[in-house]
Amino acid sequence: MELILKQDVQKLGFKDDIVNVKPGYGRNFLIPQGFAVLATPSAKKVLAENLKQRAHKEAKVIADANVIADALRALDIKITVKAGGEKLFGSVTNINLAEELSKLGQNIDKKFITSGVIKRIGKYEASIRLHRDVIVELPYEVIAEQA
Repeated sequence: MELILKQDVQKLGFKDDIVNVKPGYGRNFLIPQGFAVLATPSAKKVLAENLKQRAHKEAKVIADANVIADALRALDIKITVKAGGEKLFGSVTNINLAEELSKLGQNIDKKFITSGVIKRIGKYEASIRLHRDVIVELPYEVIAEQA
C-alpha cells in the first residue's frame, strides 16, 4: 500500500515522503491517526507542486539548522548526577540532556535527541536531529556530584 506521510513517523519516514507499508498498518494505524493519506495520482501531483514551492524555503531552514549545529558543537556539556563509584543512582537519558541544553540556551526537544540510557560515569555522544539533512553528533560527559 502506497501512502504519503503527513508528518514524520519514527523508523518509517519524514513528512511528504511516499512510503510502501503493509495494508493493515496503513489502514488501521497511519490513516486513522492522521499520519498519512493514500498516494493517489492526484495526491501525488499536489505533493509534487507543494514540494516544488517549498524547495527554496527549505534552503533557509537548513541554513538555520546548520547555525544551531555549530552552536551545539561549541558547547561543553557536563551532566552532574549522584553516583556511587562509577555507577549512577538512576540513569541519564535524552530528557536530562535536553534539560542541560536548555540551561545553556539551546532549546532542543527531547524527541530529536538519541542518546540511549546511561548508567555509568564517563564521556558519551548523543545524536541530535535538527533537520532531516542536519544531524549533529554531540559529545557530553556524565560526572559525579560532589558531596
